[in-house]
Amino acid sequence: MNNQSKVLAVVGGKAITEEDVQRTLMNLGSRAAQYNTPQGKQIILDQIINKELVVLDAKKNLMEHDAEFKAELEKLKKELLANFYVDKFLRDVKVSDEEMKKYFDEHREEFQGEETVSARHILVEEKARATDLLEKIQKGEMTFEDAAKGFSTCPSSQRGGDLGEFGKGQMVKEFDEAVFSMEVGEVRGPVQTQFGYHLIKLEKKNAAKPVSFEEAKAELHQRLLAEAQQKAYQSKMNQLRILYPVDHSGIL
Repeated sequence: MNNQSKVLAVVGGKAITEEDVQRTLMNLGSRAAQYNTPQGKQIILDQIINKELVVLDAKKNLMEHDAEFKAELEKLKKELLANFYVDKFLRDVKVSDEEMKKYFDEHREEFQGEETVSARHILVEEKARATDLLEKIQKGEMTFEDAAKGFSTCPSSQRGGDLGEFGKGQMVKEFDEAVFSMEVGEVRGPVQTQFGYHLIKLEKKNAAKPVSFEEAKAELHQRLLAEAQQKAYQSKMNQLRILYPVDHSGIL
């Protein structure tokens, strides 16, 4: 027997399987991880059982024929039908590589990449310690790299404080503002952030590099497809207003 078809419970003659639980779990999206445990799956199973019990009793009490229920069902059906209709005709909207390349060539200024820097840092808990290390580095009593290895509390200490290459916005605000205003070879600090006190050494400034078409392709496709779908939607609405005349007196 396929494990997915394993029966976990039977409610009013209807079997609830492992597949039902897995399907519900998948539908939870970002919340799925917290329920993907034996305890979490038991909670989901209980919820499925409860829903089946409610449906059984609702049918027994003929609620399907209740006027209020029918009105709610009609509203839901209308909403689902409208969404299905729009989704279906938008599936036919495509964006070709030629269209993306044409846009890319005509809007090169939008794909220039960003300036990056390469830097090292030393992180300590106390400002006095940072100031003392800065003084020793400036006097040549120790190198920045040796100070990082010996005193920095950041894991980068093992690499002499090397943070590698990074762009604006990738570090906390105070660190970001300091490092991008420095000159190559400059050592600055202490710079206070939520993590403690930093000494920063700017190793290199890397000019913004133009983004290639291949690198921009995914973003281009998403952007142009959204624009094409919006145009297609508006065009369809205009056609429908001709086919089914709309009479309204304006904004309420």
